[in-house]
Amino acid sequence: MGMVKVEKLSFEYIRRDEDGNIESINKAIDNISLDVKKGEFIAILGANGSGKSTLAKHINAILYPTEGSVWVNGMNTSEEDNIWDIRQTAGMVFQNPDNQIIATVVEEDVGFGPENLGVPTKEIWERVEKSLKAVGMLEYRHSSPNRLSGGQKQRVAIAGIMAMKPQCIVLDEPTAMLDPNGRKEVIATVRELNKKENVTLILITHHMDEAIYADKIFVMEKGRIVMEGKPKEIFSRVEEIKKYRLDAPQVTELAYELKKAGIPVPAGILTVEELVSAIKAIKR
Repeated sequence: MGMVKVEKLSFEYIRRDEDGNIESINKAIDNISLDVKKGEFIAILGANGSGKSTLAKHINAILYPTEGSVWVNGMNTSEEDNIWDIRQTAGMVFQNPDNQIIATVVEEDVGFGPENLGVPTKEIWERVEKSLKAVGMLEYRHSSPNRLSGGQKQRVAIAGIMAMKPQCIVLDEPTAMLDPNGRKEVIATVRELNKKENVTLILITHHMDEAIYADKIFVMEKGRIVMEGKPKEIFSRVEEIKKYRLDAPQVTELAYELKKAGIPVPAGILTVEELVSAIKAIKR
């Protein structure tokens, strides 16, 4: 079994009136299965309402299956005795870093998680330094989070999760509130963690350009997984992606239009460098 295994998962949001009677049932996840190996970087894409954030909350045991099961490093999320260990194994980073930062000094915030885990003081400060260094925020350790940019705050939030030494980090739309530079900072940071620390990454996003570096992509629509494959495989299917209210990365879309116009560029181009190389190859 890998780091995360989802088997025939379904989840319903049930709305009740004041007397406890059911008013409505919304099936947010509908019989999905996926497997994430240790050290893998996967991206889960989908338009608003597709169910991707609901799935993320199951991996951290914030929500529990209506049907099916979710396993994190061999632990069933529906078993209450596993909850503490699951949340240590799979850390969660949300959209708004202000919801996760609670201390008035950066290093104290990063040390908060391991302190609650009962980590000895000496080791806490070692973890704080290592985590801040890993996300490029060591020089801000004595700063107030209020003085940081959105991208810097999100990196501090990631450092706080890292200091708890999770084997997996689930990032639920971590760049949704950031400007383009902040988005680049955060994605570069988590990619580095994946490569150097072998941390399993599960990135929930609707920004296609953030997903091009993933090992595998899952596309969700109406609570179901409708596409899965490597980035090149997914983004070469431009028309199909659009059907699910998503856009291909800009350079991929440009390459697609060039191909339609009769210019022989390969499908699934993901970066500007790839497109430039492809065009140079044609001239030869």
